[in-house]
Amino acid sequence: MASIGGRPLPAERLVSSAARLFDRHGIRAVGVDQLVVDADVARASLYQNFGSKDGLVAAWLEQQDRLDREGYARAVRTMADDPAPRIQVLFDRAAAAARRRRFRGCLYLNAATEFPDPAHPVHSVVATHRHWLHAELAATLRRAGAADPEGTAQRIQLIYDGGLAGSKAARSADPIRLAAEMAADAAVAALPAPTVTGS
Repeated sequence: MASIGGRPLPAERLVSSAARLFDRHGIRAVGVDQLVVDADVARASLYQNFGSKDGLVAAWLEQQDRLDREGYARAVRTMADDPAPRIQVLFDRAAAAARRRRFRGCLYLNAATEFPDPAHPVHSVVATHRHWLHAELAATLRRAGAADPEGTAQRIQLIYDGGLAGSKAARSADPIRLAAEMAADAAVAALPAPTVTGS
């Protein structure tokens, strides 16, 4: 991380403030003045680094997407190709994040909801993250020999979305745990039946 005298640069401080304030209060509820005060930067720093508040929103989501990908990659690095435990990691990480964020819901879907215009840059970042999630699921299923990895990945992603939405509504990680069980069932059902050999 770049710094000046051991302190993060203004752009990094702004993204850190955005992560904290947007998650706690919602994006539209947080104004530019609140962001620059929290980050302890000049107002001009936001516009010089991001062009606008919308640019900062996109940068925050891009950072979160990168952190999510890196965290998942570390968690499954030494795992075998068996899809069930690899898929379980996604749900375990979602449950941990839900508890840490006090059940505020999926930050990507929350952001997309706050900006209904599909041309807003938020939607591009959200689409990129969701494409990555689908691709990871499909690749895991394909390596395990699933007959329809794309279709099964789509179903599991829908189960994942439902678990996160249920967690927000119930203010509990239980819906995510139930969704994980449903996803595991879908993954197992998609795999070839084990070969039975005679004695």
